Amino acid sequence: MAWIDFYDSAPSIYVSDAHRRAHFDLIATDIIGYIASPEAVVLDYSCGEALSAARVAQKCRRLILAEPAPSVRARLKQRFAAISNIEALSPDDLAAQPDASLDLIVMISVAQYMTPDELDAAFVQFRRLLKPDGRFVLGDILDPDVGAITDAVALLKFAAKNGFLIDAVTGIARMALSDYRSLRQKLGLRCYRTDKMLDRLAAAGLAATLSPRNVGTNPARKTFVARRR
Repeated sequence: MAWIDFYDSAPSIYVSDAHRRAHFDLIATDIIGYIASPEAVVLDYSCGEALSAARVAQKCRRLILAEPAPSVRARLKQRFAAISNIEALSPDDLAAQPDASLDLIVMISVAQYMTPDELDAAFVQFRRLLKPDGRFVLGDILDPDVGAITDAVALLKFAAKNGFLIDAVTGIARMALSDYRSLRQKLGLRCYRTDKMLDRLAAAGLAATLSPRNVGTNPARKTFVARRR
């Protein structure tokens, strides 16, 4: 089973509905912080359920949600059908997008699931799609020196702040015994040190810096902000 197949099967990776909604609400807030103009065209690559995408769409001219899992993409199309400036596409559809047509591209908590070749190909495509002054935000990158305990602590802190602490405690125990844990062990999650990720981005023609703050719920992970070289 590939990671796309796993997510296409509607897995339970959140400890509760409150966790799921709080997660996507924070992601939307972080994305909005990178939108430089209400006329911006924004791509959220491998966006998942994107529950709060309507908030992002209010801050830009066009929002493209690119999602590889077919059933998730179908739900996105249904959920946002009434919002004219949101478009749900497959990643393959991006090949038809014009060069230098996007002001902002975000890819959050995705790189760990991709092979190195897939990641490099995505970076090359993003460089083609970015406007000369556009930005690519690569968020929630795992570091090989940060372990599962740090991730668990980050979840507990986020849960305490958002009112689902009890669910988080029981959910961590449940996830430890779930298919997600065994799949994670089987396929692995790719981790990148800062210098290695900067090198990968540079090889694709992107000049990047490490952001002082990660996008999302885990401050121990990393976000890179890149522009065309």
